[in-house]
Amino acid sequence: FDEENLDGVESSVDLGSGASFGLELGMYRDRQSYYQLLYSTQKADIDSRDPLLDGIELRIDYLQFGGTAFFPQDSDHYVPYLSLTLGATIMQPDDDEYDSETKFSGSIGGGFRFPLSENFAMNLGVRGYLTLLDSDTRLFCKSDADGAECLVQSSGSTFFQAEALLGLTFRF
Repeated sequence: FDEENLDGVESSVDLGSGASFGLELGMYRDRQSYYQLLYSTQKADIDSRDPLLDGIELRIDYLQFGGTAFFPQDSDHYVPYLSLTLGATIMQPDDDEYDSETKFSGSIGGGFRFPLSENFAMNLGVRGYLTLLDSDTRLFCKSDADGAECLVQSSGSTFFQAEALLGLTFRF
């Protein structure tokens, strides 16, 4: 993202890192794959040198639908998997005066499932989210009696985030 200060000078704005939490519901298609509904959320600070953006935090929610395919190996100790999803990214500043943004997104993830029993497993993986943005569009805007302003401007047509995953699976 970019931002423009009061002097009209543009500078780059990044998002800080933070913990993410999620929930995935799946319905098995067969023994090697399942359909999934994925929700993931993260709070991240806006990292800028502009004091007006100091302390503003974004909540980023992903709501996605897709599937996961397993690639069984000769070993019973782990099963590699690949996930693909499509859905929406909802970005909301913690200051309620600014509008939230909802954009189309997708994700790709992969990792390993470690079966602990017939119904329980541990998952270890990574997932990348790609959100589509309109180039050079102002985001998180507000308007009131004092005028209109936006927090940032998109500097490209995509927004990418990645997360490392550690989770438990319960199958019934």
